[in-house]
Amino acid sequence: MAVAAGMVQLAVGLTGLGGFALGRCGPLVLAPLLCILGFSIYREAALFCSDHWGMAALAIVLLVILSQHLHYFLRLSVFSVCKRLSVSQIKGFLGFLKCARNFTFFVDLYVSCVLSAPALPLLSGKSIAAGVAGGLSSSISSLAVYVVAARLLKAPVPPAHACNRGLCVDGLGSVLSGLMGAPVGLCSSVPNACVIGLSQSGSRSTVQLAGVLLLILGVSPQLAQMLCSVPLAIHGAVLGVTYTLAVATGITYFQHADVDSGRNIFNIGFTVFMSLALPRWFRLHSSFIQTGVPSVDVFLQSLLTLPVFFVGVLAFLLEHTVSGTLPERGLVRHEGTKKILSLADQQQGYSHSPNAVYDPPPLVMKVLDLSGLRTVPFCACRSPPVEEVVVTVPEMSSLLPDKDAGVSSG
Repeated sequence: MAVAAGMVQLAVGLTGLGGFALGRCGPLVLAPLLCILGFSIYREAALFCSDHWGMAALAIVLLVILSQHLHYFLRLSVFSVCKRLSVSQIKGFLGFLKCARNFTFFVDLYVSCVLSAPALPLLSGKSIAAGVAGGLSSSISSLAVYVVAARLLKAPVPPAHACNRGLCVDGLGSVLSGLMGAPVGLCSSVPNACVIGLSQSGSRSTVQLAGVLLLILGVSPQLAQMLCSVPLAIHGAVLGVTYTLAVATGITYFQHADVDSGRNIFNIGFTVFMSLALPRWFRLHSSFIQTGVPSVDVFLQSLLTLPVFFVGVLAFLLEHTVSGTLPERGLVRHEGTKKILSLADQQQGYSHSPNAVYDPPPLVMKVLDLSGLRTVPFCACRSPPVEEVVVTVPEMSSLLPDKDAGVSSG
């Protein structure tokens, strides 16, 4: 199943479908998608917390205090300490804080992973059908996570090529995970993105350090067992705190659209209600779908019980089929390129272009620029070329002021 899900994620990323769809998602698509993405885990979070409510409550209180209250005190303390330190001591102290922040992100990343004993992947019709459904849902979820991380870090929304690269990496990880015997695939994690927002540690070095440490722990069963022995109540507390940020991030997108419009009220209400009601009903009536083909039954049952898939499809279809003006939908037309952009991106006032923020490292750029990979299969994962404006000598001379005209006017 993980191999099939990874192949779907790879297909969505290589064909550019993920970036194409995200580029046409306005505030009224992202808002219900992020809200349902956060609400979809509340049952599991409550189940984990019920393992030990006291421990879960203590963990939630500590997370809230450390992330929302203590950082103001730390700012004052750090400022008072830095006034008494030299420049070299300040640099060392800041390096220690960065290492501690990276370790915090790494621990949450590892806790959110699932390890299993190696086994050969089993490819059957039902497993492939469930994997395809999981790949479609995880692709939608990954795109939403990209938006959440960018919004929390006040960064530009990831461009199409960056989203396609992310989906390709998710798909490759899912394929490798399935081939190595893991029962689950790889998908961008909502808790990790929200932890990045809480700690404001949005740097590549953080993720790279976490990846290296995960590789090291993967070959050490003793250390892996130590982190896998974290109580379920702690998992529930982390999920309860982090997923609230996804819900709140979705709510912030409502401010960019006309919330008093009857069109928007119907679209939001219908999308959210149906995305919560229908998956619940199909989950309770698993024998309702009977097409005669077991693989098709598993595929439809898997899709119709996923709230993220429901909300993504419904919000996208209603946004592009129900008529409405651009300001009503929270969109604006760019005067120069005539492209339709989201007001949420226009009002942020980013100082850097998206390509400058999301371009891959130089080594990856060299690989993507190889002649054999330039068009197939990584054409959708490369940033668009920058158009160069060539100005000829006569055109430049026409732009210069005329000396004779200046003398005669004098």
